[in-house]
Amino acid sequence: MTSVQVTTWYLQQTEPAQPASAPEPDPDLEIRRAELPSPELCRALYAGVGSDWYWIDRLGWTWEQWYAYLDRDELEVWVPWLRGTPAGYVELSIESDAVEIASFGLLPAFVGRGLGKRLLDFAVRRAWELGPARVWLHTCSLDSPAALPNYRARGFEVYNEVMASMELPPRPEPWPGANRP
Repeated sequence: MTSVQVTTWYLQQTEPAQPASAPEPDPDLEIRRAELPSPELCRALYAGVGSDWYWIDRLGWTWEQWYAYLDRDELEVWVPWLRGTPAGYVELSIESDAVEIASFGLLPAFVGRGLGKRLLDFAVRRAWELGPARVWLHTCSLDSPAALPNYRARGFEVYNEVMASMELPPRPEPWPGANRP
């Protein structure tokens, strides 16, 4: 294990923000809600999106734990599809007076195409449709270098910053033996 210093930023909007420039629509992009709980799909997306960023908290969950997490009225899972191929996902967790963007990201093959800003713009608009007093999320220094600037460009403001030492295991892979470049 390697010890590293990790900064976690907590960001929020307390009213719908107008981003500096809304992203241009992409005719090849369709964002659809995954209306049925699917532990297999969501675990695959979690592992595929998060393997480069040390998303490890849910990797040990059982099928039953995934199902219980997904089978809640307070959770919406949205999947962007690019020309029929799933490109990532976003989870919106509805709390009493807030909506958390609980997970957000793209599969590696889709990074750098402008899809992240489009998916985040969609997620923020959908979150505000749910009627919260605020929309919030967190990210950290282990995440993509584009994450924090993307959140800020969509109108999020940092309201808390925490630094902590973390022990990191070897970098996780989307599946054992993937040996991705």
